[in-house]
Amino acid sequence: MALCLLASACTTAGPPPSRAAASIVQTLPPIRTFATVAARPPQRSNADMARDFLDLPFRLEGGSTLPVFTRFESPIRVTLTGALTPTLRPDLDALLSRLRTEAGIDIARVPATAAAQITIEAVSREQIQRVLPQAACFVVPNVSSLDEYRRNRRAPQTDWRSLRSRSRLAIFVPNDVSPQELRDCLHEELAQALGPLNDLYRLPDSIFNDDNVQAILTGFDMLMLRATYDPALSTGMTRDQVAARLPMILARLNPAGQRRRSAPLPPTPRAWISAVESALGGPQSDADRTRAAHRAARIAQELGWRDHRRAFGHFLIGRADQNRDPKRAEAHFRTALTYLGQGADTASYRALIQSRLASFALQDGDYAAAARLVDQALPAAQAGQNAALLSTLLILKAHIAEARGQVRQATRLRSDSLGWALYGHGTEATIDRRLREVAAVAVPTRR
Repeated sequence: MALCLLASACTTAGPPPSRAAASIVQTLPPIRTFATVAARPPQRSNADMARDFLDLPFRLEGGSTLPVFTRFESPIRVTLTGALTPTLRPDLDALLSRLRTEAGIDIARVPATAAAQITIEAVSREQIQRVLPQAACFVVPNVSSLDEYRRNRRAPQTDWRSLRSRSRLAIFVPNDVSPQELRDCLHEELAQALGPLNDLYRLPDSIFNDDNVQAILTGFDMLMLRATYDPALSTGMTRDQVAARLPMILARLNPAGQRRRSAPLPPTPRAWISAVESALGGPQSDADRTRAAHRAARIAQELGWRDHRRAFGHFLIGRADQNRDPKRAEAHFRTALTYLGQGADTASYRALIQSRLASFALQDGDYAAAARLVDQALPAAQAGQNAALLSTLLILKAHIAEARGQVRQATRLRSDSLGWALYGHGTEATIDRRLREVAAVAVPTRR
């Protein structure tokens, strides 16, 4: 698989690789991938999750409400089309295996020539953004190809608001991004194709959250999907009808949730969502994104929030300031940690911040603090299958080992980091990183 990835990177159009790049290609380790592991069950009360469930299939991200519940009412078959990458098929098979075992859904992959309820078409990022400029990937009802969607994109049949049953959907994923980005698209879009359509910023332990902290389907997500396909529900039911049956369903599927205390989070206002969306990216300038991050933090403070959303605003400020004003960025990252607690549902948020704080500690020469922060973040990066973050944490460990004179350990950690970087960042980005590292070593330091 690694050879295929490297070959594809070296045969794309453009100038031939430099001698240094060609040398790095030959010395890169094999790509690292994750084993298929069941997610940890959700740690929240069933009463709170019943409210979350109702907001996922009956609302769209833009705020529109849907009149009836929809899902597939027959076995679901999935097929792949387009220009497939080496990791796409194994990552899809791993996801389908999890959906069968953790969510109890009758779903399997079939050849492209067979009839399928869901078609996943791999196309270029440019092709996707010609249709939806802000989308990394997306799912559409009642089509089976991007060409068919282009012809019918303004027709009622492709409008989720008109959907009354699910029989045929298409998912469009980019084939020219890192394996991790492609896998993340598979998880989110296939889950939405199966049922939940909304994203809720109040969910810290879910892929149905536009902050993109969770990379793969979580235990909460699998419970939502298992409830979606419970025999007590069926397509065409109203929100009230689903709400009446949901307590019984969740009590049966998640008895531990019956014993947990309800702690519902307040709704997320549109002003905060808009501020976060601006801070995360788009056409805005760096200054605009920084102002938006401060606006998100201020709104959270005014609302009296003390949850992961309050932390996320400070994280966004720290991320914007980390190169321009490291000390101020570090202060915001530490403030963010105070709102995340020690619960399993916010571990992925903590890991993102701990990796940045570890980098600051390393720059200050505080190797003990840097090592402690890295070790705190590693389990969440591994459990959340975030190869990009795992690669960063391992390279930090390599720097710490090097500073302590542990040369062999540093070499091993660098190799592990590069293996995960191939999955998390892609081949070209990994080669670029190695080129920069080689250049940094080659340039004599000033005395």
